[in-house]
Amino acid sequence: MNTFTELLKTRRSIRKYLTKAVEPEKIKQIVSAALMSPASKRSNPWEFIVVQDAAILAELADSRPHGSQLLADAPLGIVVIADTTKSDVWIEDASIAAIIIQLQAHDLGLGSCWVQVYKRDKDESTTTEAFVRQLLGIPSHYAVLNVVSIGYPNEERKAFDMEKLAFDKVHTEMF
Repeated sequence: MNTFTELLKTRRSIRKYLTKAVEPEKIKQIVSAALMSPASKRSNPWEFIVVQDAAILAELADSRPHGSQLLADAPLGIVVIADTTKSDVWIEDASIAAIIIQLQAHDLGLGSCWVQVYKRDKDESTTTEAFVRQLLGIPSHYAVLNVVSIGYPNEERKAFDMEKLAFDKVHTEMF
């Protein structure tokens, strides 16, 4: 297991995956981590759709004109949704769960990439969210935040260079 700091330094967006399937026990660990995510007033508005079917992943890859195509070659996608009737801060709650999914995947030796769905368009007449909702049969009171692609990396990305962090963006006491 990596230290948390090491996880943060080395977790990078991975867009290319090996054809190897993600083992069921690793999927369970990732989903379990997501289910432990904090949520406002412990409302737990988030829910997750685990997608391993290549045909569905290929359709999800077509949900946006740019940035979603990597899903076609991913062995696993986790769609992060939230019940908007349970929380007015569902975006924050679901976002926390999504990054926990990514950190847990990385800790297990997997790569991942956040594919934005919320507030994106498939084309001029259809939002990405509407497309994903229809494809996966998601009820209307759920919002779709993103899809996290997951798989064994087929590319290498360098860790963050600690010397290049933008400490000028950190303010003390006041702006």
